[in-house]
Amino acid sequence: MKTIELLLLDNVANLGIIGDVVKVKPGYARNYLLPFGLGTKPSAAAIKRLAARRAEVAAEMAVLRKEHEGLIEKINEFEITLERSANEQGVLYGGVTQHEIAEALRAEGFDMIEDRHVRVGEQMKRLDSYQIPVVLDKELKAEVKLWIVSDKPAEELEAEEVEGELVEDGESAEKPVTAEIDE
Repeated sequence: MKTIELLLLDNVANLGIIGDVVKVKPGYARNYLLPFGLGTKPSAAAIKRLAARRAEVAAEMAVLRKEHEGLIEKINEFEITLERSANEQGVLYGGVTQHEIAEALRAEGFDMIEDRHVRVGEQMKRLDSYQIPVVLDKELKAEVKLWIVSDKPAEELEAEEVEGELVEDGESAEKPVTAEIDE
């Protein structure tokens, strides 16, 4: 597999930080890193020139990591509840998305959570509870418990269940409709 070396001029997610010399495939370099000014050919002068900026970025990332570690401790085993419309069997009329979960977490005060941090592995199409992974970094992971509940009050749901059931003598549980006729 052919790779080329590039000096990163800026932080690139899942690749490295400014001043790193990385090996990447030629297509990635040619189509993304070079056109967007994120990388260049490594040289001793360029590495020396970026050394000070690299130290600043490393310090900033250490501070950010401490913040993320604190956030992970707070968010681990946190529970959120979303109300959704569903049919009588508990199947949602629309699924719950990664964006909606991230919005709910931000509403609870976790402002650093971005949509990409929430990892939805399965489709959520039923009223139920789900364990949702939140990944801030490779080693910084937590799980949030998501409860998806009906937007109808419990009394209304029970009334819907009773309407369709039959009582023991075979008659419908619904009250008969009687009309008064004035003569």
